[in-house]
Parts: sequence; C-alpha cells; structure tokens
Amino acid sequence: MSSDNRWLRTARLELAYFSGGTWLASRTTAGAGAVLRFERVRPRRKGAFQPLKHAEITPVFLDKMIRALKRWGYDIVSLDEACERAVRLAEDRRFACLTFDGAWKDLITHAYPVLARHGVPFTVYVASAFPDGLGEAWWLALEAVIARESRISLVIDHREQRFSVARPAEKYELFAYLWGWLRKLPPAERSIAIRDLCSRHSVDLVALSREAAMDWADIAQLAADPNVTIGSATVHYPALAHLKDAEAQREIAMGKAVLETALRRPVRHMAYPFGDRDAVRRSDAVLAAQAGFVSAATAIGGVIQPEGRTRLHLLPRIAWDGRSRSLRALKVLMAGVTLPKAKAAPQPSLDIG
Repeated sequence: MSSDNRWLRTARLELAYFSGGTWLASRTTAGAGAVLRFERVRPRRKGAFQPLKHAEITPVFLDKMIRALKRWGYDIVSLDEACERAVRLAEDRRFACLTFDGAWKDLITHAYPVLARHGVPFTVYVASAFPDGLGEAWWLALEAVIARESRISLVIDHREQRFSVARPAEKYELFAYLWGWLRKLPPAERSIAIRDLCSRHSVDLVALSREAAMDWADIAQLAADPNVTIGSATVHYPALAHLKDAEAQREIAMGKAVLETALRRPVRHMAYPFGDRDAVRRSDAVLAAQAGFVSAATAIGGVIQPEGRTRLHLLPRIAWDGRSRSLRALKVLMAGVTLPKAKAAPQPSLDIG
C-alpha cells in the first residue's frame, strides 16, 4: 500500500470514529470480538528504507493499546477462550485476543515485559526451523541487501538481472518486486535464490536469521508462563498456497509434531505463514483440521462472529500496521467497520541493466 493510500485509509477510519461509526457498528457488526495480529515489537528505527516497518509496533504502542482495550471494556482472553466464544451465544462484553507471528527475539526483549506487566494472555506462533537455527528469514536478508546497495544483481528465471536502486523509492519498488517473486518460489528454489543474492552482496543469511529469531530456551521460557499459548507456523514458513497439497500437508503436520516434541504438550493452534489471501487456500483449512488443530489463523481482516458463524480454521485477524499510531482507527476496525480497498498507486518502472 502506498503512503498516500495508507494515510487516506487511516483518515477514513478516524472519520468513522468521530462520526459515530464505531458506536453504530458496535451494535450491528462487531460480533463476539477480535483477534489481533502483530509481528515484531521493538523501538523505532532510523533510516529512510524500512520496507518491513508495517509489520512492527513499538513497546510504547503495545502498552497504550492494552490500556485502551481495558478502557474500552474488552476482555483480553486466550486463544482457547476466543475459540470457545466463537461458537457460543453472543455475550455482552466483547473480547480481544493478542497474537504474535514469527517468534522473533524482540518479543522476549521488548514485548514480553509489557505483556507480563499487564498480566494478559497472548499467543506466539512458531515456525520450528527457526529455533533450530535452520530457518531462513529471506525477507530480512532481502531488506539488508537492498538497504545498503545501489546496484544489485541476481538470477531470475535463469537470466542474470541487474537493478539500479540509488533512491529510496527505487529501493522500495525493487523490494516489493523481489518479495513477490521470492514468496511464490518453491522452498528449495527460494533458498537457492536468496543464498545466491546474499553471497553476491556479502550478507550472512544464517547469522541474520538466527539473531532475529528466538531459540528453544526463549520459547521454553514463554511456554512456562500460563498466560502464553504456543502455536505452530509450520516448519519453514512457506506460503502454503504456492505448495503442492502434499508439501503443504507435510509442513503443517511436521510443524505441529516438532513443537509438541520440544514442549511435551499438545499444540492446538496454528497460523498460516504470511496469512493473506494470496498465501492461503480453502484446502489448507482442511489440512489444518486434519492435522488436529483447533484453529488456524489467517492475516485476513475481520472480527469473530459468535454461534459458529466464523470458520475457526480460517480465523480472521486484524493486522495492525506499525506505520499508524492511531488507537481510534484500531477501535473502528475492532468494531467491525470495513472500508473499500484503495486503488494501488501507479509505480515507476525499474531500471534494469
């Protein structure tokens, strides 16, 4: 989403808040509650090129949000309770459920102190290859390469490609292009491609991935807290929609099995990697149910409806954009207000050499 469209969307959400849209929606469409989706929690970084900033919130915002949820009268509940409320009759008080994708190290260092201080339950989804030190955070490596280089070369579809990206706008455009291309590759081909890119531009993919992710000791620390639910995010965190059914089934089942072996307890919930409409098929919901998961969370926006009207294996979540600081806009989304999609802004062509 372009910065102009993002600003317009936030402005429209704020207008809905001040015009009474939140109150109206809360009586008609807000449902039983909402599951919130976050990824990274860390202080704001400096730098003109931050293509993953939308997936970050600050510890200060997390603290303010939890205080606001309590002030708004939401029950902050575990994922198990959220699923139970989704199949019961509607209750007077709505719920909020906090979930975090990726099991990143900053969850321990920056988010956990805030969450523990408030004493609220939350869920962490773990892709098991990362605490094993085998996961490849290719999106972080892609960000690192583009951030520091003005000329980038790699092989795409068996052809050598070169890009000139001197300005921030060009860097953002290239990141979006390569992100989309890499995400759709089969895991083995993507691994070859990102390793080649990192080798050409002297980025240590292994070290970068290990430093960013929690290890098993971190996960064990969280698992010992009764307020924490550990869920699965497969093994290698691929976009399941771009895998064959057998490969997707193996990722789902193995992610569950590895976590259950490590934690010595059942793992009842999973989140689809990336989780958007391009990454999740309806058939993946069948695979998640067959693997024994009670729920499988998407990154597709929406609130939870009571009386079984929400499919627990295609669980909607409100993914908060870390570039926005508006609690009012978040309240509008949690009240069930939806906005038409903004038109994508035209993009300049890449300078390919």
